[in-house]
Amino acid sequence: MRVIGIIAEFNPFHNGHEYLIRKAREIVADPRAIVMPVISGYFTQRGLPAIVPPSVRTRQALLCGADVVLELPFSFSCAPSSRFAEGAVSELISTGVVTDIAFGVDTDDTDLLKALASEDFDTDELFNSKLNEYISTGMSFPQARTKAIKDLAAARGITGDLDPLLYSPNSILALDYLLALRKFDKRRKINIIMIKREGDGYHDSEANCNLASATAIRRLIYETGSTGYSRAAIASKLTGLMPDISLGVMLSANSSGVFEFPDNTEYIKNCMLTANAASSLDDIAYMSDDLSGYIKNIAADIRSDTLPDDDRSLDVFEKKISTKRYTLSRIERALASMMVGQDNSCLEIRSVPYIRVLGFNNEGKYCLKIMGKCAKRPIINRPSDCLELQSGNEQLKKIFELDMRAASIGWNLYGKNIASEWESIPVITK
Repeated sequence: MRVIGIIAEFNPFHNGHEYLIRKAREIVADPRAIVMPVISGYFTQRGLPAIVPPSVRTRQALLCGADVVLELPFSFSCAPSSRFAEGAVSELISTGVVTDIAFGVDTDDTDLLKALASEDFDTDELFNSKLNEYISTGMSFPQARTKAIKDLAAARGITGDLDPLLYSPNSILALDYLLALRKFDKRRKINIIMIKREGDGYHDSEANCNLASATAIRRLIYETGSTGYSRAAIASKLTGLMPDISLGVMLSANSSGVFEFPDNTEYIKNCMLTANAASSLDDIAYMSDDLSGYIKNIAADIRSDTLPDDDRSLDVFEKKISTKRYTLSRIERALASMMVGQDNSCLEIRSVPYIRVLGFNNEGKYCLKIMGKCAKRPIINRPSDCLELQSGNEQLKKIFELDMRAASIGWNLYGKNIASEWESIPVITK
């Protein structure tokens, strides 16, 4: 049985995601290959709440080509690219059934990616000394890492055009996926499928073709907020940018009251109030390098003009808070960690301690039966399954508690309460 793991957010599920699934099956030359995405839950890597709940994104994926959908826990989904990659790869490998892992890249030079991934960044003295040197000058971590990688490549004789690779979000993630595979797939059993991204760029905020970025699609949704997120307006803007069935699932769930589109401005206001009231933020994850003090100063100086009610895409807020030293993603991940209660000790957990199944179809059901015998981690289908497991596993307990707090914040933003999570069961489609 061929099982293709895919790492994604589906925030929301669009044409590019459908293309990735279809292309992965084409590359392995098996139209019946099981496709098993692992997706972020209530918070995304950028550090903000997902625009659609994971249950809705799961149904979108299952009706557009996926067979089994797993959830990447908060501590790994709302994280820098290296931790995001390690969490996703470790979870897919721990299923015991994944034979391939597919992901998108923004470069044709995959050999250069592989050459860089052959280096051990964690222990390389040159890389780490250069990284610390650049950080000490006030560079952000991503900038410092990019320059340190270039120095390492030059020293090791790795040649090629590094700029398109190292300044592309998808290719940076791809590099981290390869590094994570090297760490967790020591016997090199997993076949790697790198698929060239088509259409608009990862961060393109405008939809220039039918393969628009998720960023552009979210922006189009937020633009309808002034009219109360009119479903007719959303359908008009997004038709052709998402598979019809994916768009229909999202609008139907919204119409039937499953969720409301989240109010990012209200969420950020709550973050600022929490930061301002906290006696200290120093122990919160990602708050090092004086970021905690910077955020508290910003929170104390927030005015209505920096958090206008119609700033749904957070353009005004992000312009106010951004600096050369702290990237927006890091700031927003730190704020999310603060709200969820993630401290630095959680970051010491380097692999996902359980596998949560968000949904499956008939083919996926058969795969799950085999997975039940092969998995190297406990498999849970609903939150209550974790309660009996956590007493003997401190790491599982920590990650699960973060997930439930993230779910509580998420469902509150979606207009529901935490009972929606406790009562949840996997999405099942034919």
